[in-house]
Amino acid sequence: MESLLELDARLSQRLHVADRPGLLRLLAVFLAHSGDSWFWLLGLGILWLVGSDFWKSRALVLAASVLITATLVLVVKFAVRRRRPEGEWGKIYRSTDPHSFPSGHAARAVMLAVMAALLGPSWLAALLLVWAPLVSLARIAMGLHFVSDVAAGMALGIAVGLILGRIF
Repeated sequence: MESLLELDARLSQRLHVADRPGLLRLLAVFLAHSGDSWFWLLGLGILWLVGSDFWKSRALVLAASVLITATLVLVVKFAVRRRRPEGEWGKIYRSTDPHSFPSGHAARAVMLAVMAALLGPSWLAALLLVWAPLVSLARIAMGLHFVSDVAAGMALGIAVGLILGRIF
C-alpha cells in the first residue's frame, strides 16, 4: 500500500503547476474554483429565481444533487482522513477541509455532467462533460489533491449522478 501512495504522490507532483506562473496556472486556478459548491448553489438559486419552469425544475434537482453529493463526500472524507498534499495555494480549502480523499470538486463536477447527460439539455451535457475532467485535473495541478483523490471523486460522482439521475 505504501508503494501505491508513493506512486500517487509522485504522479500528482508531476501534474503540479501551482508554483509556475503563466497561462496554464491561471487556467488551472479558474478551473479549480469553478467547481466550488457555493458557486454552483448560488448559480442554481439564481436560475431558479429567473428561469422558465424547465430551468426551475433542473435547478432544484441539481441543487439537491450538489447537497447530497457534498454530504456523501464529507462522510467518506471524515472516515478516511487523508491529509491534503503539502502546498501553499488554496488556503481556504486547506483550512476549512484538511482532508483530500475523495475530491469533492471532482465528485460534484462529474455528478453534474452525468445528471446533465441524463436530464438534458444536450448542449449542457456536452459542455459539462468537457468541463468536469478539467476541474478534476486542475485540483491536482494546484496541489490540493492526489490523483487517487480525484479518481475516487470522479467514480463517486458517476455513481451518484447515475443514481440521482434515475430517481429524478
